[in-house]
This record gives sequence, C-alpha cells and structure tokens, in this order.
Amino acid sequence: MHDQGIAFNRDFDWQPQPLAAELVRRVVDVVLEHSDYLRDFEDRLGRETGTRLTDFMDHLGVPGGFITDSELESAGFSVTSLDGKLVWSHGGGHFPRICIRDDNRLEFAVKVESVVDFLHASGSSSEVSGGVISPFRTAEVWSSDDAIVSVVERHGYQGFYPEEDCEERAANVLRHLDLFRRRQRHFKDDRDGFDYAATLVRSASEQIGVNWTCDLFFKAEREYWQSRNLAARVQKARQDALGLGWANHDHHTYRSSREYFSSLVAVLEILGFSCRERFYAGREAGWGAQVLEQKGAGITIFADVDLRPEEVTEDFAHEGLEVQSELGTVGLWCKLHGEAFLGAGMHHLEGEFNFDLVREHLAGEGIESMAPFTDFEYLKQAFTVGEVWEIDASRVSAALEGGYITEAQAEQFMEQGAIGSHLEVLQRDDGYKGFNQTGISEIIARTDPRRN
Repeated sequence: MHDQGIAFNRDFDWQPQPLAAELVRRVVDVVLEHSDYLRDFEDRLGRETGTRLTDFMDHLGVPGGFITDSELESAGFSVTSLDGKLVWSHGGGHFPRICIRDDNRLEFAVKVESVVDFLHASGSSSEVSGGVISPFRTAEVWSSDDAIVSVVERHGYQGFYPEEDCEERAANVLRHLDLFRRRQRHFKDDRDGFDYAATLVRSASEQIGVNWTCDLFFKAEREYWQSRNLAARVQKARQDALGLGWANHDHHTYRSSREYFSSLVAVLEILGFSCRERFYAGREAGWGAQVLEQKGAGITIFADVDLRPEEVTEDFAHEGLEVQSELGTVGLWCKLHGEAFLGAGMHHLEGEFNFDLVREHLAGEGIESMAPFTDFEYLKQAFTVGEVWEIDASRVSAALEGGYITEAQAEQFMEQGAIGSHLEVLQRDDGYKGFNQTGISEIIARTDPRRN
C-alpha cells in the first residue's frame, strides 16, 4: 500500500480483538448451555444456511455483575445509557452490544429483517412488541428462569423502545419504500440519475428521518441486485426458509466511473454515510476504494473506482476525478454495464457466513465459488463465480470507438456478455472490522472482463 495511504488510514487501523471475542463467546456459551432452542437454532443455521450464530447477533443481555465493568473496559467496550439501559459497545471491532438487564437472566437477541417472517418460519405464535410499521420490533421466542432468546428487527434505529404504529408515519414509510423500489435508473445523462436519487432521499428523510430512509433505500438496492444475480436468489431463499432475510449483510459494493464518483459519494452522504478508510493497493493495481459507514442504519459501503497512485493522497471522494484515456477493471465494468448506483445495480453484496460450509452448500446448488482472495485466521473472503450479463450493443460500440477495447474483445462481449455481479462470502472472527487490501486488489484484477 502507498505510504501516504497508510497515513490517511491510521484512524482506521482495524485489528483482531480476541479479548472482546472471548467475552462475547462466554455469554453465548452460557445461553447455549441453558437453551435447547438456541442450540437447535445454531444447528439449523449451519445445516440449512451455512451461517453461524455470530452472523445474526443483534445484542446480548447480561445481569449486572455477570461481567465486571473492568473486564468490559479491558476488552475495549465503552458504556452509554440508552432508553433506560446501560449499553456497552465496541468501537474498534465488529461485535454485538452488551446490555445490562434488570433481572438475573441472560439474553441472546437474534437479528433478522422481519420478526414476523421469523415467527412464521419457526411456527411461533409469540407476541410481538412494536407496531406493524415500527423502527424496532422484538419478540421473545424462548425463555426460562435463566435465559431468554429474542428476535429483533431494526430499521435505522439503535434503541430498545418498541413504539406503536403511527398511521401517518406508516403511510410515509410504505410510500417511500415503493418509490425506492421503482426508482428510475436509466437516464440519457447519468448525472440526472444521481440528482433524481438525491431528491428521493431528501424527501424521504424529511418525513421519516435519514436512518430509516437509508434502511429502506438499501432494502430496495438488495432486491434489485438480487434480481440480477442467481447466487443471491439461491442463498436468500435458504435464509428466508428460516425467516432471516439478509440480516447477515456485511457490506454493499458499488463500482463507479471516475466521472461520477463524487456524485455517488454525495448521495451516500445525504443518506447519512461518513467516509472511513481509503483503499489503494499500489501503482500496478490501478484502482482504489472509499469505505463509508452509516452507523444508525448499520450499513457499510465499499465504493470502487479506477485510481492513479498520486490520487490516493487527495480527497478523491469529494474533489472529483478526471476522465482517463484508459480504463481499469472498474472503469471498464461501468463502461459496459453502467453505473452500479443506477442501471447496473450493485457489483456485489457481502454476507457473513461459515466460510467453508456455505461454499460447499452453494456448490451443491450449482453455484461455484472462485478461489478465496483472503484466508486469514480472522478474515476469509471469496466471490461466487460471476453472473454473466448481456451487454447492450451501443455500450460495446462506445467502448470500441473510445479505444478502451479491441475489435476482438468487442466481438467477445457481444457474443458472450461479461461478468456483472457476484455474491461475496465472508467470515469474520475476533471481531475484525477491516478488509484485506492486497487480496481485494487480486480479485479486482481477476474479475476484469478482458481476462475472461
């Protein structure tokens, strides 16, 4: 990585957090010891979806004194008061929050996209707290004198108070979700597409708040991406059978042309995102990325773009990038398919899984995976084999006339199409929150359509 890039990312020097991971595991193990329900659920997650309990943790509840304040602080947790609860969170790692309960029971809260879908899939008639259209809904699905297993659904809300329905708010939520789902994505001038999306986002944010708006927007984004990716549909169906949805999403990835990269970032910032680390893998890689996070909605973005070595030290997310005479992997993808934020849809969604198990399961469904590009103890990553998309003849002609591809490549793309999207399989351990820069550079190169 470029030295100055390292300097920029110093505030985001993510490291494995084994002490915090051990502490979380201690709580989970005690709940598992007391709960046949949670042990059975853990088994089904592995057998039926290739995922782990840790991929669906919303929060853990513990009695006061079960873990001492000094233990929590030593492991990197800090405490705040939220909705009348003492809540410990970890700023340097990927962990569930730990809430101090008023009684002597432990709680494991399962994170799902829809509480009702989960209850329906499990055959449960548990009572749901929170209105039908509420930013927070929860239900106890199992309890004893020692422990509770609950299920939690959030929409841009990090608190613990389940509000009842507000008729006006519910109507606004449904209306804006409908607008996001049928958002116009194809424009003669792509800049108009970004402006249109920004208008939709601002309108929704004024009525339901930016966090809920962000949650709805990315629900629609996942649906659009899924409609264009078979691996996504296969895995989503497996998770829906347990009522989980995409609650295990890790990050959403957009590919952008240099011309519209600052426009992409601008809309994401209207959605409440803040820039995190930048990525640059070296002169030979020819690409870079800006990571953005929306903490209120719990969504992370990886935004890829062709990048020159000297640009990593600049604020390329905001200052804009000049159009280049040559295209790297990311730029060519956009030239052939369009902007990922618009007509093309996301390049991939990365979910958290049991790395080896889910790839074995998907292979059994005819979905093969590419060779892993990260294989650390604390982080594993691999793409499924890419979904090949047909390419509009006008896009191929424009790429050829611009000198970005050869005649032979143009013929190949017209006859065979080119890789459009993937599902990415990830496994995080020890709360590691970062990414593998070198490995990502290698997989970017391997997905260049000129090499396929």
